[in-house]
Amino acid sequence: SVLSKGELDIYYGDHRIENVDAVIPRIGASLTFYGSAMLRQFEMKKIFTPVSSLALVRSRDKLRALQILAKEGVSIPRTAVAKQPTDVDYLIKQVGGAPLVVKLLEGTQGKGVVLAESKSAAKSVIEAFYGLNANILVQEFIKEAKGADVRAIVVGNKVVAAYKRQGKEGEFRSNLHAGGHGLPIKLKASEKNAAILAAKALGLKVAGVDLLQSERGPLILEVNSSPGLEGVERTTGIDVAGAIIQYMEENYQLSQVKTKDKIGA
Repeated sequence: SVLSKGELDIYYGDHRIENVDAVIPRIGASLTFYGSAMLRQFEMKKIFTPVSSLALVRSRDKLRALQILAKEGVSIPRTAVAKQPTDVDYLIKQVGGAPLVVKLLEGTQGKGVVLAESKSAAKSVIEAFYGLNANILVQEFIKEAKGADVRAIVVGNKVVAAYKRQGKEGEFRSNLHAGGHGLPIKLKASEKNAAILAAKALGLKVAGVDLLQSERGPLILEVNSSPGLEGVERTTGIDVAGAIIQYMEENYQLSQVKTKDKIGA
């Protein structure tokens, strides 16, 4: 990125990027700050993206995303967060007691996620994280999910593919990176609607929405702004990348629509 008065140039190596109608962000978690800055610059140049820089930043902040989802009426697991609470017992009580899940806010791919099966274990884990000055959240454990979750890929206003991710035996985390495996699944209408609502709440036109199948309906765990495609395409046989390209071709001219935000950042 090179900036000067009235100029917002973007380079790839020593080549200036010009005559671009749209970009598809594929930004790793460790590159969120830099990636969102580049994405913001594309937006200011009126180049279409299905994931705005603001939506990217919001989705990468677990707590911020959950706050937005809760505000917009999206069903999520009961969640509590505090900075060095004086009463850990009260924090545990807020999510219904043990077993419960403790998550590092900076964790990805199932790392930094701990299942505490008893109250004493929960207190030990929470106090240990606080002792390391780690930022965490505490969530209710959805027993009936049986170590599985569902990844739904939302493109535009519809779910184009979905599959169930089952944790390996003895493991409650279902992430493929944690040893889980994928299974084809047909979503209920309520599950599709929940995934679409979650993506919309965060302003994402392309998203991987993770949800749990609970007794009270689908509960949104997380919304990923740069979802992996290999697992879902291999499991379902659906060309998700093609669906994203088709959406881009049909909607890239939306970048020219005037908005109330005159700055574009």
